[in-house]
Amino acid sequence: MAFLSKRQNKTPLGLYVHVPFCRSKCEYCDFYSLACKDDKLMDGYLDAVCAHIKEAGALAPAYKVDTIYFGGGTPSFFGADGISTILATIRRNFDVDSNAEITVECNPDSVTDRLLHRIYAEGVNRISLGIQTDDDEILKKLGRPHTYAQAVSAFQRIRKAGFKNVSVDLMYGLPGQTLRNWQETMDNVLRLLPEHISCYGLKVEPGTPLYSYKEIANLPDDDLQADMYLSAVEMLRSRGYRHYEISNFARKGLYSRHNMKYWTGGEYLGFGPSASSDFAGKRFVLSRDLQSYISGIRDGGEVMEDVQEIPLRERAGEYLMLRLRTYQGIAADEYEQKFLLPFDPIRKILAKYRELGYVGVNDDGRWNLTAKGYLISNTILSELLIAQDDSQPLSRFY
Repeated sequence: MAFLSKRQNKTPLGLYVHVPFCRSKCEYCDFYSLACKDDKLMDGYLDAVCAHIKEAGALAPAYKVDTIYFGGGTPSFFGADGISTILATIRRNFDVDSNAEITVECNPDSVTDRLLHRIYAEGVNRISLGIQTDDDEILKKLGRPHTYAQAVSAFQRIRKAGFKNVSVDLMYGLPGQTLRNWQETMDNVLRLLPEHISCYGLKVEPGTPLYSYKEIANLPDDDLQADMYLSAVEMLRSRGYRHYEISNFARKGLYSRHNMKYWTGGEYLGFGPSASSDFAGKRFVLSRDLQSYISGIRDGGEVMEDVQEIPLRERAGEYLMLRLRTYQGIAADEYEQKFLLPFDPIRKILAKYRELGYVGVNDDGRWNLTAKGYLISNTILSELLIAQDDSQPLSRFY
């Protein structure tokens, strides 16, 4: 990581810690995770992550960490002691903002009072709870190791422990799920009054168990999934949630600050196997194998894969793809100043889709996709990227 140069000005930085351990592997999961409770392996992981954090912190003194996110895997399954140790290591080696957003992902089956009270005392101020659905039969089909009753109990424990910022993950397009069933799930979860809700459509990824029997899994078709999505948007907006990103909804001011870094081009560093980073002009992924990650950190070997320096024009394409997913949207002056490319070809396409109701302009005059525009986002983005590729730079020094 020799390219991590020291800078003079404090720059906001997000840290992501990938915890690859789970009680069991869900049928649809394509993230790198291991279904095991191996204390020796967990200790080796903890030592490696802490050593990695120490190494990276020494090379990045000019950054201020304003978000920390523990994802997985299942961080709550890893336990309070490990999370607390990693947090303490981060604070010793990075300049962490006193108002940093610190999130821990939890599954209902591994939420305990001890875990919650310990991590709350350590400064964790946001919980992301994976509920997915209120239908126990569907949860069982998905391989989820909990019931909806456990999810409600976990949410109540989280509140009792003092957490005032709780996000809930839900999924639509699940095996056997109907529109009415999805609407009932939404209604039941909304009674819990979470500050943030993420609604993800099921993606059947190659290599997952679900992929091998997807033809007989009774999955909702594309039209039904679209109806589910639009129904969720309408219901959540009517309950006071802002639709700030294609799959995410939040009470005022309580959007995920960490995830916004991914969508707005912020810098972040990842730790743990398979974690991604976008830092100091470079993008890279860490080894997608726990043993390789541990041995690489321990023995001074290489743990980074696919290190890339992203060209400015490619960054411009990412700006369009990611920012249009958000309420914040894109702006002509920002686009031209950042990337030295003309906005007029982009504006013409956006204006065409605005007339059709797929694109809107927010209160700040920035372009973004509407709810139904999200459903055809790939088509719109494809046209925008073609127009961008055909554009001539505004400066000969591009």
